[in-house]
Amino acid sequence: MTALLLALVAGAVIGLALGGLGGGGSVLAVPALIYLLGFTPAEATTASLVIVTLTSVTALVGHARDGNVAWRTGLLFAAAGIVPAMVAGAAAGHLPQTVLTVAFAVIAALAALRMLRPARTGTSGRVSPGKAGAAGAGLGAVTGFLGVGGGFLAVPALVSVLSLPMRRAVGTSLLVITVNSLAALGARAGTGVQLDWAVVAPFTAAAILGAWDGKRLSKKIKGNTLQRLFAYVLLAVAVLMFVDTVV
Repeated sequence: MTALLLALVAGAVIGLALGGLGGGGSVLAVPALIYLLGFTPAEATTASLVIVTLTSVTALVGHARDGNVAWRTGLLFAAAGIVPAMVAGAAAGHLPQTVLTVAFAVIAALAALRMLRPARTGTSGRVSPGKAGAAGAGLGAVTGFLGVGGGFLAVPALVSVLSLPMRRAVGTSLLVITVNSLAALGARAGTGVQLDWAVVAPFTAAAILGAWDGKRLSKKIKGNTLQRLFAYVLLAVAVLMFVDTVV
């Protein structure tokens, strides 16, 4: 019963972040699964991909209805990350648990610091295909390796590299997350990782419901306030994971 309650609460928080920020919630899924629900890093990163994929699809529908998804741009950006996501996803299943945990803590800390920086606005400049491809490939590799959707990296990349306005970047990031997560999940299908669906299913359901609430919440609370609060939580989680693994 305790595990079910924890799964529901954690899922709701992650859904809120995904729906409201277009990313970020997934980077909390892995530590929540490890420290609250007893998953191994390999199990947590795989389960996170399932949760992220289904939740992102749900949030994507809402943003698409509002016209905030740049479909062509998002698909091109995501396409560059498919192969890296699959390669990194397959490699992650053969790495020591400590390596995965430390790598995750470092990426989470960098993401938190990035979210605390002032947001950039989109420009009308011409997008370099090379930069777009490199950004998409890098995001795909992170998704596959760490089992996160990469929205915390996708949103700033879509704004600064592909020149999308912030609102459209948030919606488009959900499309990128969905494609990359599916590719990474497919690569992990043959790694033999077993998931506890009695925990993963309610976790996912709560995240999906939270995503709808997050989208509504984003219209009532300033995005910068929500983002900074989330960044501080994420930074604290990163520090705790690093200390618990290394010290």
